[in-house]
Amino acid sequence: MNKVITDGIILMPPAFGDGLDVWSSADGLAGDPAYDGAANASLIAADADFGTCLELIKTDATQKLRSMIETPVLTGCYLRVRVRVKAISGALPSVRIAAWAGGASGAHIAGIVEAGNSEPLTAYGEIVEVSAIIGSGARTGVDMIWERNASFGHFGLDLTGNTGGVIRVEDIVIEDVTSVFRGDMLDIVDVKDFGAVGDGITDDTAAFEAADAAANGRDILVSEGSFFLGQTVTFVSRIRFQGTLVMPDSAILQVTQNYNYGTYLDAFGDETVAFKKAFQALFNFTDHESLDLCGYNIGLSGPVDIHAAVGNKNTFSSRRVIRNGQFTAQSNSNWNNDVVTSSASYSTNNATKLTNVSNIASIAVVSLVEGFGVGTEVFVKAIDVSNQTVTLSSPLWGASSSQTYTFTRFKYLLDFSGFTNVKRLSFEDLDFNGSNNASGVMISPSGLIYHFRDCFFTSNKNRCITSIGSGCSGMMIDRCQFLSGEQALDVNDRISIAFNSNENDVKVRNNRAVRYKHFGVFGGTGNIVSGNHFFQGDVSGTGERTAGIIFTTANCKTTCVGNYVDNCYIEWTNEHDATPDLISGFSFGGLIITGNIFMSSSSASWFRWIHVKPFGTGQFLNGFTVTDNVFKAITGPDLERVEIADTTHAVLNHSKARNITVTGNMYNGVTARMQNPVTVTVSRSGTNTSWLRDVSEFLPFGGRTRTVTAAIPEGIMQDASNAGVFEQPYAKIAQGTGGTEFELTWSKPVKGKMNVTVRCDDPT
Repeated sequence: MNKVITDGIILMPPAFGDGLDVWSSADGLAGDPAYDGAANASLIAADADFGTCLELIKTDATQKLRSMIETPVLTGCYLRVRVRVKAISGALPSVRIAAWAGGASGAHIAGIVEAGNSEPLTAYGEIVEVSAIIGSGARTGVDMIWERNASFGHFGLDLTGNTGGVIRVEDIVIEDVTSVFRGDMLDIVDVKDFGAVGDGITDDTAAFEAADAAANGRDILVSEGSFFLGQTVTFVSRIRFQGTLVMPDSAILQVTQNYNYGTYLDAFGDETVAFKKAFQALFNFTDHESLDLCGYNIGLSGPVDIHAAVGNKNTFSSRRVIRNGQFTAQSNSNWNNDVVTSSASYSTNNATKLTNVSNIASIAVVSLVEGFGVGTEVFVKAIDVSNQTVTLSSPLWGASSSQTYTFTRFKYLLDFSGFTNVKRLSFEDLDFNGSNNASGVMISPSGLIYHFRDCFFTSNKNRCITSIGSGCSGMMIDRCQFLSGEQALDVNDRISIAFNSNENDVKVRNNRAVRYKHFGVFGGTGNIVSGNHFFQGDVSGTGERTAGIIFTTANCKTTCVGNYVDNCYIEWTNEHDATPDLISGFSFGGLIITGNIFMSSSSASWFRWIHVKPFGTGQFLNGFTVTDNVFKAITGPDLERVEIADTTHAVLNHSKARNITVTGNMYNGVTARMQNPVTVTVSRSGTNTSWLRDVSEFLPFGGRTRTVTAAIPEGIMQDASNAGVFEQPYAKIAQGTGGTEFELTWSKPVKGKMNVTVRCDDPT
């Protein structure tokens, strides 16, 4: 770069032969004395070495020679001032390049170096060249480091030392030598050229901003050094890093042209700090909707508190995306779970509160709560230490008025729990690798439409995705791989769960989950679960299996379509109900299970794929569809049934069952095949007025016969004389032990064959 060539800037001062009226014996300012007509200055027309030159007699202790022309000084440019001199007679002085620095307002800039090194003259007639370089950057070879606010200079020289000598001075040369420092990197603006120090202590914010303002389409180079930026800095130009940055947590680095994780890693040199700063910018800068991790594997030495990293927000609602990278937990004690045991009181009148909590200051928000009467995936939402109160994510179904609880705080790779509310945050093409040390992602307590797409969750210690409140509302989990770190363990020894939700409208689609304790726990309603393959297996062969999916709301309003349920089961409960005894309401309803493949291998005959587990009395089935599924058991005994009503806590009230449809399913390796409605054949070879038929093998969940919707004779019914009988029998329901039989009653003894359609519910 050469501003004389590129911008036509005039640097050279006038030649002495053009007149000494523009050469001052002071600072070169207007009104200062000039050498024109001075007794100690004269022009020499034809010096043998210099041609036309200036001859000075040194009369002052410091004899000044300054051009009265304002030579421009530009930030980023380096000027070299040089001159040749020789002593003619008298005492021999020293010589140095010197100047007067002026700012934009014309005022003198004090406190900066305005003179170069002195060179002594040691012999008469010997030509000595002195020079000095002036610029804004603290670079090797720069003699006068001038601040960015220097606009011009009056350049010349000083004669110092002995007085009385006669000195001849050749015309002074000023030239742009920026290329000496830049080489051929013409697309670069170096922050050091704008005064950046790079000592890790001096605040270089202003220098960085000045470099960005001057870049004008060129890249900014942060050359070697450690640069402290004490304030938020926004770059409108591309930026490259050879050196690194140090910034307070509150200061934001906003990069507009090459915003990605790689830039921040170059900037900070630390993987965790780089991610925090990049994410901080994502939530504070509107020009970028996504953070590309550029395929980097980010090693984390501890949980990343995203709220603390952002630092200035409790809520966020604009769409943002993190994509294309991996987070890996490094092995250390920072990931250890915090476990606290405390006694507390509970009342169903305040269903999401624990009161009189002992040792409450030791309990962490978002801890998992365990104890008698506590359902699956109940977490601490908030803590009031002064009032000894803990707010829970869900009510407790059967806790005692006073008992002991265990609170376990898992550690997550990315933890959003410090936010109040986050909406529309997406995670794409990421691998959350817990390395059996860390859990995956803790979402914010409230929010809307978190989206996990095409992600891997690998060896997460306790949980992959956790919701402690309503932040999971509308959450979508699509095409993700959940790979447990507990695959070698028996299923009953596993503790890891892929995800949970507490709110409505969750979509879980086309995922694959391998050997967790549970794949998902749904606490809300309006869910869609489709196209997933979750298999839990068990190395112990015919041992117990666990639920792949748990629905904890009785009226769950959910569709399960096209899933592959492999060596696990679907469980439907009301365990997040503080008063699980049914007084009024819909009870267990709104679940559709259609077009799924249910598979088991080497299972015990008592294994079941569909569990309904009421936690209170009076509950009944009120809207349940199981259609067009495949149930297949292999390499083991035939299963007795595919479904069970778990009576651990309560029984279903079958006398109130309504709107149950179980049709079109295929059964392989299953003895009793549930259907509703079911059509069975009832025949008698001898005459009888009462025909009983037990249909318990077909009735879902141990139900009872509630309606007979059709009774059609096949062939002619006959009496004892083999005369045709053309009357219709009437039906009695809920007959026999458990009410699993129906009875056809005739007006007289008959024999023959009837096809009867019976239901376990009221279909109206």
